[in-house]
Amino acid sequence: MDTCFKVAAAHVAPVYMDVDRSIDKACAWVAEAGRQGVKLLVFPEVFVPGFPYWINGYPPIAQLGLNRRYQDASIEVPGPEIDRVQAAAREAGVAVVLGISERMKRGRTCYNSMVFIDTDGSLLGVHRKLQPTFAERYIWGQGDGSTLKVFDSRLGRIGGLACWEHTMNLARQALVQQGEQIHAGAWPALSTMAGFEAVADGQIEAMMKNHAITGQCFVICASSPVSEEMVAFMERELGPQSCTQAGGGWSAVIHPFTPCLAGPHLGSEEKLLVAEIDLAQIADVKLFVDSAGHYSRPEILSLKVDTTDHAGRG
Repeated sequence: MDTCFKVAAAHVAPVYMDVDRSIDKACAWVAEAGRQGVKLLVFPEVFVPGFPYWINGYPPIAQLGLNRRYQDASIEVPGPEIDRVQAAAREAGVAVVLGISERMKRGRTCYNSMVFIDTDGSLLGVHRKLQPTFAERYIWGQGDGSTLKVFDSRLGRIGGLACWEHTMNLARQALVQQGEQIHAGAWPALSTMAGFEAVADGQIEAMMKNHAITGQCFVICASSPVSEEMVAFMERELGPQSCTQAGGGWSAVIHPFTPCLAGPHLGSEEKLLVAEIDLAQIADVKLFVDSAGHYSRPEILSLKVDTTDHAGRG
């Protein structure tokens, strides 16, 4: 296995609440990543169909119709939409981590999920966000330990978490103990939200760099900016608001010793943050600290993960 290759974070906004066009856009960026020689591309949190920013800015009762439409715009895995991304990944030779709102088969419960696809287009698996944050509980159910996994890919061992899941230290350690080499961090544009303008980017940077050093892994952090079209959509559907503005997002590729290899990039400009990584360098970091080995101190500290599929994947 070649330990040296290019990876990228997709700092891009969805075509808001339009599944087909967002999938088209994802496939186009996968193709562009392939042209740039990228072997792994990470998309932001729920890129399909976009993050439901309205949940934080309007009364709950006013959201009912739009929340129902969000369920309708959520997608199943496997399914025809993911089939298209798999085909794009296969054609470009690019592994993909795609944030989606996943609707369970034969049900209406949705999950904030990350889909993992290998360079040959095969579906590696799905991670469902363990704990929706704040008003996200209106939209998504709780994931369980059955999807708290690191996936063996043709590039290496890849895992991921969404947004403030990174505050869950035991969830991060569960990935570390599975030998995670590359971590996908998926985020919305938190700095666009009222009260978070001055703190969100610093929080994301701190959490991403913390996972890089404490997990001794490369971190690809992908955030999507809020487009003017997204703001217009919310105000057209639900009325004026002052809680979400256009712009935002913090995207970067981070070395296990914490320097940024690409980025950080903020704001409305859409681009790929591309960097070359070398998995062999992880051994250099683990010479100092190995959180899956001598630094885990299992005779003192223990972690139990319930991997039961409580919700059912069928």
